[in-house]
Amino acid sequence: MKKVSLWLLNFFSITSSVVAVKFLDHYRIGGLFSDDIHKAAFQVVIDNLNKKWDTAPFFLIGDSLNVSFTNHFHVQKAACSLLDKRVIGIFGPSSRHTSSYIQSICDNKEIPQIETHYNPNVEKIQSDINLYPHAAEIAYFVMHLIREFTWDTIIILYENNDSLERIAPLLELNIEYGVQLVFRQLEVDQDGSYRAALKIIKKMSVTNILIECSLDILEEVLIESQKVGLITEKYRFIITNLDLSTLDLERFQYSGCNITGIRMFSTENENLIALAEKIKTTPHLIEEELELKRIMTLSTVLLIDGLNMFYDVIKELSEMSKIKAEKLKCHDAISWKYGSTIVNQLKSKVYQGITGRVSFDLAGFRRYFTLDLLELTTKGLLKVGQWDSEEKSLITDRSQVPQEESDVEHSIFNRTFRVLIVLTAPYAMLKESTDQLIGNDQFEGFCIDIIHELSVILGFNYTFIVQEDGKNGNLDRATNEWDGVIRQIIDGNADLGITDLTVTSDRERVVDFSLQFMNLGISILYRKPEPVPPSLFMFLSPFSTRVWLMLGVAYIFVSISIFIMGRLSPSEWTNPYPCVDEPEYLVNQFSIRNSLWFTIGGLLQQGSELAPIGISIRTASGFWWFFILIMVSSYTANLAAFLTVETRVTPFKNIDDLAKQTEIKYGAKRGGATASFFHDSNLTTNQIVYKHLKEHDDQMTDENEEGVRRVETENYAFLMESVTIEYNVARHCSLAQVGGLLDNKGYGIAMQKDSKYRNEISTAVVKLQETGVLTKLKIKWWKEQRGGSTCSIQSKKSEAEALDLQNVGGVFLVLFLGALLALLGSFIEMCVILYRKRKVYKKPFKYLLWKELEFFFQFGKNVKTVGRDEREPVSNQNNKVSF
Repeated sequence: MKKVSLWLLNFFSITSSVVAVKFLDHYRIGGLFSDDIHKAAFQVVIDNLNKKWDTAPFFLIGDSLNVSFTNHFHVQKAACSLLDKRVIGIFGPSSRHTSSYIQSICDNKEIPQIETHYNPNVEKIQSDINLYPHAAEIAYFVMHLIREFTWDTIIILYENNDSLERIAPLLELNIEYGVQLVFRQLEVDQDGSYRAALKIIKKMSVTNILIECSLDILEEVLIESQKVGLITEKYRFIITNLDLSTLDLERFQYSGCNITGIRMFSTENENLIALAEKIKTTPHLIEEELELKRIMTLSTVLLIDGLNMFYDVIKELSEMSKIKAEKLKCHDAISWKYGSTIVNQLKSKVYQGITGRVSFDLAGFRRYFTLDLLELTTKGLLKVGQWDSEEKSLITDRSQVPQEESDVEHSIFNRTFRVLIVLTAPYAMLKESTDQLIGNDQFEGFCIDIIHELSVILGFNYTFIVQEDGKNGNLDRATNEWDGVIRQIIDGNADLGITDLTVTSDRERVVDFSLQFMNLGISILYRKPEPVPPSLFMFLSPFSTRVWLMLGVAYIFVSISIFIMGRLSPSEWTNPYPCVDEPEYLVNQFSIRNSLWFTIGGLLQQGSELAPIGISIRTASGFWWFFILIMVSSYTANLAAFLTVETRVTPFKNIDDLAKQTEIKYGAKRGGATASFFHDSNLTTNQIVYKHLKEHDDQMTDENEEGVRRVETENYAFLMESVTIEYNVARHCSLAQVGGLLDNKGYGIAMQKDSKYRNEISTAVVKLQETGVLTKLKIKWWKEQRGGSTCSIQSKKSEAEALDLQNVGGVFLVLFLGALLALLGSFIEMCVILYRKRKVYKKPFKYLLWKELEFFFQFGKNVKTVGRDEREPVSNQNNKVSF
C-alpha cells in the first residue's frame, strides 16, 4: 500500500508579476492520481492554460496528490485535504475502486468531479463528469463490427470482472442473432504467463477471437498468442482496448493475422505530440525515458481534454459573474453553492478536443463520440473506417491499405490447394475403369473439370479431398453449428470446396464464395404426364361449341334466305315441259327441302343437281361457298393437329397447385438449401410447403437419388434444383420438370472468410464463362457422358404414327347413326304414304304394309308396277303455278 504523499504545485512564481499588476483572481483545482504521467500532464496543461490565456480574469492553481490505487481511507483523506484548500473541482481518481468514495464526497459538497477512466459503478451522476466513452456505446459498436464481419462463433478472452462487465452487452448477439459466444478468462498459469489458456483456444475450431483486457497485459497476451500459433492468417482478432495504437505491433505486422482495433484519437496529432514532449521532460518523468506513445494513452488525453474544457467553462462563468471559492470540511453538511452551476455548464458544453467531440447527455455520460477503426497491415496500424456513435454508422475506407495486401497479384501461383468435393453426379464421380486409380486421377465430373480449367488459367496445383458424409453444409439452428463442406472450410481442413453448393445468405456469413459458375433455381420433379385418351367425338374439337352453334345457325339462315329469294325471283319459276310453249303451270326448284339440300351440299363440298338461275341466289350461293371454303380449310388444318398431337395433362401445373392438393406426396432433401429456401421465404405458398415438409419428415430424403427413385416408383413429387432435375430427366425418360423456377440462385466455389484468393478465382470463373468453356462442360456432362443421350435417342423416332380407331371412332359413330336414322326415316316415309293411300286402294293399312314388305324382301325384283289408282291429280302437286 502506497503512502499518501502531497505534491503541491504553486504557480505564484509563474504569475506573480501578472497578479501584482492586474490583481487577478485565482482558482484552485485538485488532482488525485496514481501515476506520475497523469500528475505531470496535469501540471503541464495548467501551466499552458495560464500562459495561453494571459488576458483571462483569473489563473489556475493546481494541487495534485499522489494517491493509492485501492486504499479508500487514504484517497478520502486526500480529497478532504483538497476541499480544505478551496478547490473548485477535482480530477480523478484514476481507479474505479476508490472513485465511488470520492464521488460521494463531491456529491455531498457539490464539488465538480471529472473522471477519465471506465467506472461501471456510476448509475446516476450528480457532481461527476466522466469523459470516458460510455461502455454501452462501445459495446454496441463492437456488436455492429461483429455483424459486419458475419462472425457466427466468437471466443471472447477477458481479463477480470471489469472486462466481463464491459463486454456483457455482447450477449445480445447470442439472444438476437444466434451468434455463439465462448467466454474464456485470461488466467495466469504456473509460469506466470497466459500460454496455457491460449493453448486451449488453439485446440478449438473457432478462428474468431475478441480480446478485452487492460493495456498492462495486452502486449504480453499478443506475444503469447503468437508463440502458441494464434497469430496466423487463419485467425481474426478484434481488440477492444482503446489504447491499442500505443503498442509496438511491428513483430505482428508480417504474420498475416487479421487484427482489428479501435481508438478515439490519432497518436500522430501534432499538438498532442508537442504536449507529450513537454510531459516527458518534467522532472518526475525525465529519468524514466518513456516512449511518447506510452505517454499518449486515452486516460492522459482525456485528462488534457477535461482540463481544457473545465477552463473554458470557468472562463465563461467568471466573465458573467464572479465565482467565489469556499473552504469546505468533509465532516460538516455545508456545500458549495456554485458547484451545481459548473456541473450543469459542463454537461451542456460541447467541446472539440483531441478525442473529438466532447459532449454529454443529461445524466453526464459521454455517449456521443467518434471511434477510428484500425487494421494491422505491413505498414502498421492504419485507419480503415470511422464510427459515429450518434448516427450509429460505420464509414469504411480501405484506400490506404497497401496494395500488396488488398490484391496480391501472384499469390495463387504455384500454390497447392486442398479441394473438397462431394461424390454427386455429375459434379464429382469416381471414374468407371478396370484399372486401379489413385489421387486426382480417380475422379471425373463437371466440378473436376472446372478446377482443372481454373488451375490452367491461374497456375495452381490441387489435391481433391472427398467429403465422406456427403453433406454440403447445413446449419443446425439449435446449436448454431455447421456440418459438411462448410464446416471443413471454416475449420481450415480444406482451402476450396466445390460441388452443387448453393450460395445462400447463411453460408456467406461464414465462408466466402467465388462468382457463381452455374445459375439455377428450385423446381419440381415429377413423372411425365400420361397422354389423355382420345375423345370419341374428337372430330368436333377443332371448333368450339359456340362456333358449331353459329355454323348451324348460318346453315338454317342461308337455307331460308335461298328459299325466300327463290320464291321472289321470277327467273326461278320455270316451265316443267320445255316442248310446250304455253304451259299450264310453272314450277320452282327451291322448295324448303331443296333449299336445305342445296345448302348442305355446299357445306359438305359435294354440290347438288340444283342450279340457281336468279342473280340474287347465285350471289348468295357464292358468298356461302366462300364462307364454306374458309371454314372447311380451318377445320381440316386444326383437325390434323388434334388427331396427331398427344394431349398430356399433369395433376398440377405449379407449386401453388401442389401445395393445395393432398393426394400427391412431396418432399425435398433433408437439411438442404431447397428446404432452407422454403423456411426463409415469406410467401404464403412457400410457408405452406415448409409446414408440410416439417410435418411430414417421412417424405424428406437424405439424398437426391432417393428422391428421384421415389418419383419413379410412387405418386411423389420431389423439390430440387433445376440443373439436377435437368440431369435426371435426360437419363430417366419417365420424368419431367413441372412448372418454372421458384427462385434464382447459383453454385459457387467456397473458401475461407476474407480469402485473398477470392478475386483471382472469381476473375478466372468469368473468363471460363466468356470463352464458353462452362457451356461446353455442361453439355458434356449433362447431355453426352454417363447416359445423357438415352432419352434424346428415344425422342428422335418418327412422331407420325397411324391413327387408331379411338382417334376417328366418333366419325364412324356419326356415319352409323346417320345411316340408321336414314333407314328409319325411309320406313316411316313408306308407312306415311301407305297410310295416306289406304282409302284410294280401299285396303287396310296393315294389308298394304304387308304387301310392301313382301315386295321389299323379293330382292331379285327391280321393277315395281304402278297402278292407275296410285297417280295423284294435278291439283295435289306442290310448287306449281297455273296460268
